Amino acid sequence: MSVLSHDEIVAHVKKGSIKLEPYEEKNVGAASVDLRISRFFRRLVRKSDPIEVRPDVDYRNPNITQLVEVQEGSFLEVAPSETVLGITYERVGLADDICGWFEGRSRFARLGLLVHISAGFMQPGTFNNQVLEISNMGPRFLRVYPMTTICQFVFQKMIGAAHHGGRFREQTIDDFRSTPS
Repeated sequence: MSVLSHDEIVAHVKKGSIKLEPYEEKNVGAASVDLRISRFFRRLVRKSDPIEVRPDVDYRNPNITQLVEVQEGSFLEVAPSETVLGITYERVGLADDICGWFEGRSRFARLGLLVHISAGFMQPGTFNNQVLEISNMGPRFLRVYPMTTICQFVFQKMIGAAHHGGRFREQTIDDFRSTPS
């Protein structure tokens, strides 16, 4: 597998094998695309009873997370040792022969902010706004502002093709905001 360079990313966007909505070419770096955090977050609910870690668990369950909408000009404060969920403002779509990874920004990691520390791989054939696990591993509170370029996506060309069929492969911000039925 090969990592796509700036010119390759732009070429794939033009031919439609990579979709970025909205797309701004200025966000394409040497070998990745910068992605912004939206204004919607989910804060994990503190309770004494355990969460059942099973295949059908849904992070949007109100007993697990509560939706937080950050107003324009404001921020979400993340406490030391706290993890919150955020969702990318950009929606990323991959052809059946492209996959990739979300990576945090080093400028924020140096402050103790970890982004997408566990589930950073994006499958081929996916087109979604990506949920990010955002953790504060530092000793001080961190203020996260919507529309900050909080992470980057690295694209890889696959050998062969495949299509992901998971339940979150077309997740949108509206899905993130909703409560499961």
